[in-house]
Amino acid sequence: MVMTSSPLRVGIAGLSGRMGQGLVKSALDAGCVVAGGTCRDPGATSFSMAELTRDGSITLCADMRQLADISDVVIDFTHVSSVIDHAAALKDAGVPWVLGTTGLSEKDQRAVDEAAQTIGVVQAANFSAGVTLVLRLAREMGMALSAERFDAEIVEMHHRQKVDAPSGTALAIGEAVAQGRGVKLSDVRAPAREGHCGARKTGEIGFAALRGGQIVGEHELLFTSATEQITLGHRAFDRRVFADGAVQAAEWVSGKIAGLYNMEDVLGLS
Repeated sequence: MVMTSSPLRVGIAGLSGRMGQGLVKSALDAGCVVAGGTCRDPGATSFSMAELTRDGSITLCADMRQLADISDVVIDFTHVSSVIDHAAALKDAGVPWVLGTTGLSEKDQRAVDEAAQTIGVVQAANFSAGVTLVLRLAREMGMALSAERFDAEIVEMHHRQKVDAPSGTALAIGEAVAQGRGVKLSDVRAPAREGHCGARKTGEIGFAALRGGQIVGEHELLFTSATEQITLGHRAFDRRVFADGAVQAAEWVSGKIAGLYNMEDVLGLS
């Protein structure tokens, strides 16, 4: 890949999806060029290419390797099943990667980590500046509020079409709390409660997932003791906030040395 000066050529994986369309608009508003994108169904009529790109000049690519060839950086919010292939393609092409796909297995994450030895990768469960601050505060609160005294519960709500639960952001908040407490989330995560499930165990991090309407995303972290409760929350009104953050990450990682970065790095909080 030959880096261009300006404007930045951004490739978008999953171009025709709801998030993909938002990324196109955010990239154009930021002064970037949308070099191209992958699309599950290139013949889809659910959106107007000319309207989306404002002039219709965009390349629909057959796969990630073709997209990498024409891009300075690729933004990827596609399905977890694509992560390993995308990691290999972008690593081989030397193209930075902004990855918002969640639900990765250990094998998937290893592929991302290996790619980050060759290219810059910004990986985040949520690209909102507000959520980035929530994650930072959740880690600090987990450190300050002991598991023996404070029960940690995470409640999230999303639109009725969302297929995974808990959300990637909710799990990231749980990871932050666990990190602050010096434990692994997998060791303390409580499954959704239903029926006669017994008393809450000390140190558990619980999750509750709600679905309904067209809510973009709401997350609330509650620390509750016998005498007080502290609540930390975030509410997204427009998914554009995620697209804008991803484009900001794309601009930031362009030209950076190889490594695995997050939104705290992008926002200068690390």
